[in-house]
Amino acid sequence: MSVVRAFLAIDLDDDLKPKINKIIKEFKQIDAKIKYVELTNLHLTLKFFGDIDTNGLELLEDAIARVVSDFKPFDIKIKGCGAFPNTNRIKVIWVGIDDDAIIKDLHARLDKEFVKLGFDKDKKFSTHLTIGRMKSAKNKNQVKSTIEDYSEFEIGEMKVSEISLKKSTLTPQGPIYDDLKVFEL
Repeated sequence: MSVVRAFLAIDLDDDLKPKINKIIKEFKQIDAKIKYVELTNLHLTLKFFGDIDTNGLELLEDAIARVVSDFKPFDIKIKGCGAFPNTNRIKVIWVGIDDDAIIKDLHARLDKEFVKLGFDKDKKFSTHLTIGRMKSAKNKNQVKSTIEDYSEFEIGEMKVSEISLKKSTLTPQGPIYDDLKVFEL
């Protein structure tokens, strides 16, 4: 049995990355233990599958194709900064999606198909792009303050016209993502 670590995502437009990098640079000025996401890897995760049998990829791809055929390209607005689970216990630092009703609908319909294939239903889906993971509470108050400073920061808009089924290869330098299949909306 051959397995692949996979997830479904919306890639971030390259022209929005400099504004997100501006936020990351602000966090990097703080002496905190934060592991940052490489700009090339920034994405909005629709579903993390984990390790899946490559023999089942076709079924998964068919399910994705069925759902996306009902969607047309749509615009999203990337705005703000926050933390999971919250700013008092920071584990993940993220930038947000404003007016995310279409993405939530897309996710709900995809997740319903994935459950039929045996995947767990997502308990809580939140539209966000992870920019960093906090590894300790060192200088947490400064990190919290920076998150609050950027809570309403306008990053920009982009058109979502495709979603990608990706393979994630974990390396000591960080994950490497490759498209397994791209689905046009």
